[in-house]
Amino acid sequence: MTAADPTERQLAESLLAFWADAGVDAMLLDAPVDRIAAGKIAPPPAPARKAAAPTRPAATPAVGQPDISAAVAEAQTLAAAAGSLEALKDAIAAFDGCPIKFEGAARQSVFYRGREDAPVMIVGEGPGAEEDAQGLPFVGRAGQLLDRMLAAAGLTDRVLITNTVFWRPPGNRTPTLLEQAICAPFVERTIALMQPKLLLLVGGASAKAMLKKDEGILSIRGRWFEWRSADGSLEIPALPTLHPAFLLRQPAAKKRAWADLLTLTERLDRPVRPS
Repeated sequence: MTAADPTERQLAESLLAFWADAGVDAMLLDAPVDRIAAGKIAPPPAPARKAAAPTRPAATPAVGQPDISAAVAEAQTLAAAAGSLEALKDAIAAFDGCPIKFEGAARQSVFYRGREDAPVMIVGEGPGAEEDAQGLPFVGRAGQLLDRMLAAAGLTDRVLITNTVFWRPPGNRTPTLLEQAICAPFVERTIALMQPKLLLLVGGASAKAMLKKDEGILSIRGRWFEWRSADGSLEIPALPTLHPAFLLRQPAAKKRAWADLLTLTERLDRPVRPS
């Protein structure tokens, strides 16, 4: 290689950089090493392997998996005693069983907004900063986009909007399945009091919690499922769709969410077949 050949110099520099990244820190040693002779040395015998311990069934995980049965039972009791959405709102505000309430981000509970006798119930994931400040769900940028889409679809006065959890998670993180399970009796009681015709499940966390599905929202959005209450007494058609916060990040996906709203509106206005 000569100083006048930049191509070979660049290749050499690239190779040296590769070696440096691989951990090579010396090109030459002070004394020569006979690698062939070194290879003739027999490796030390491997230590004797201990007999494998008998296989035991895995223990029930306890660490990191809190027992939420007491919290769920308390939520069920409070929810069942509420005879109206206003009473249910007070019960949720007084409930201390959901850990999000005490993690520092929530100042108040956020229950619902919209018509109490609406034919459509919209279930989102959880409140954010604006929702926590106002005590109402979907009032931030994502909520404003949702309102515009509902207005364009003629659904403004035909919905009640709530979430799977009622306190703002720290950092606006997605609520966990345990947190959603604790709040589920309140969501179910809301449905029982409202008796909506249809459910619109907004976002992947909402769809997974409500439908007990593992698929991502992009694979199940726009498809009808049946939501069932825990005791099997209620069964309501449910349509998953994209969260408006996702649409703000991915504007090209708005057409899919709009198609979902049109699907919901068509089913809502479909004439009832005579029995």
